[in-house]
Amino acid sequence: MKAQPDADKTLNMILSRLDDMKAEETVTIDLRGKSAFSDYMIVTTGRANRHVGAIAENVTKALKETGIRNIHVEGLPNCDWVLIDSGDVVVHVFRPEVREFYNLERLWAQNPAAAAI
Repeated sequence: MKAQPDADKTLNMILSRLDDMKAEETVTIDLRGKSAFSDYMIVTTGRANRHVGAIAENVTKALKETGIRNIHVEGLPNCDWVLIDSGDVVVHVFRPEVREFYNLERLWAQNPAAAAI
């Protein structure tokens, strides 16, 4: 059984997968010191439902291959907004109009422009 990777390694692996899958407008929010449930939150966009689902499935597969257990995924049936909770890193994959409506970056980031990668 593989050891659980640390949060920074998990973050970098997820960001790499999102880039490979052509996810758009990816923002990383550092939650250390702001939240007890996770170290990082990633918010990203897929072009359409199918793209959102493909991104989420690819990230989930990569997390499992890395040895991360107890991954919680919500929203895959509709693929408007898919949440992937790996423990240290939470990923939100949205369709563009759903992301705009919920605007999670505004809720969590002090300065959303500074949080962009």
